[in-house]
Amino acid sequence: MDSKFNVVSRNKDSITLEVINYDNTLLRPLMEEVTKDDKVEIAHYYIKHPEIDNPQIYIKVSTGKPQAAIKRTIRKMNKIYESMYNDLLKEKEKLSKKQ
Repeated sequence: MDSKFNVVSRNKDSITLEVINYDNTLLRPLMEEVTKDDKVEIAHYYIKHPEIDNPQIYIKVSTGKPQAAIKRTIRKMNKIYESMYNDLLKEKEKLSKKQ
């Protein structure tokens, strides 16, 4: 199931997004990484009711566009996960050669 983002509100320096079909295994790392961006002033997410509401992400930047901060973070996470995947494949190959 793919997550989707709906724009709830957008200003020059901030954005609020609703996350549809979310998964905390990706949402939490996304928020942890976006807070590491030096152009991001505030980043948090919240869920009003866990069973009937979708989480909302709020991001405010000091410079640039908040959408750009999210895109940078997603590209960074993609590289991290690709690297982890490739490392796992290498380890799998090593193990299969030993057997």
